[in-house]
Amino acid sequence: MRGIRAYLFDLDGVLTPTATVHMHAWARLFTPYLEQHGAAPYTEADYFSYIDGKPRYDGVRSLLESRGIRVPEGEVTDPPEADTVHGLGNRKNEAFNETLAEEGVEAYPGSVAFLDAIQASGCLVAVVSSSKNAPSVLAAAGIADRFEIVVDGAVAARDGIPGKPAPDTFERAAELLGVPTTECAVVEDAESGVKAGAAGDFGVVIGVDRGVGRAALEELGADLVVDELDELIPLLPATTGTPATDTPREDRE
Repeated sequence: MRGIRAYLFDLDGVLTPTATVHMHAWARLFTPYLEQHGAAPYTEADYFSYIDGKPRYDGVRSLLESRGIRVPEGEVTDPPEADTVHGLGNRKNEAFNETLAEEGVEAYPGSVAFLDAIQASGCLVAVVSSSKNAPSVLAAAGIADRFEIVVDGAVAARDGIPGKPAPDTFERAAELLGVPTTECAVVEDAESGVKAGAAGDFGVVIGVDRGVGRAALEELGADLVVDELDELIPLLPATTGTPATDTPREDRE
């Protein structure tokens, strides 16, 4: 991890346990939907294989394709009741936001400890999330002020940046931080996110095992795999970076 000047964090499942909220929302969407269509039942494995880490509508497409179900694309403005890719995605998002409002969210203590350590050493940080809910999740978890750079699903859609498993959103975050990708660490828990890190020219890809499995993350391209990020604190060089000023900002959406 020497030479790493910036850390690019996925959000759900890495900094906050909102991946569980997402999992429950997807299950509430697809369990009855697949049953109504006479398809194979929805399972937790489907989440990791077809949905986890991808932009919302891509997750809908991928899951439906796995069952041979075809529906119209529709429009981003489709109501949640619409039987379209966008309608289904909006239905899932509605369920996610309701759960987040009811239950709230707290950042993982181990992730906060690691964040404290790397920021104290002068390293830069950014959030790179496929979710368009990243700003509200960061705010709910009380860590929004830690990240000036947030490249989320809304930013990717606005700027036409391909989502994970393409490396482009991570590359965009590195660009906004003003740090070469070779001096950036990608921190991910999702299969698509680890693939994105491995597909780019990043200094190191750190996998956080929240259910995908250590062996799977390593096979997908993770250089290091941990259960909690604070396990990495003893591996940090005494000085991993230098404080930066005048870093560009990305508007949160």
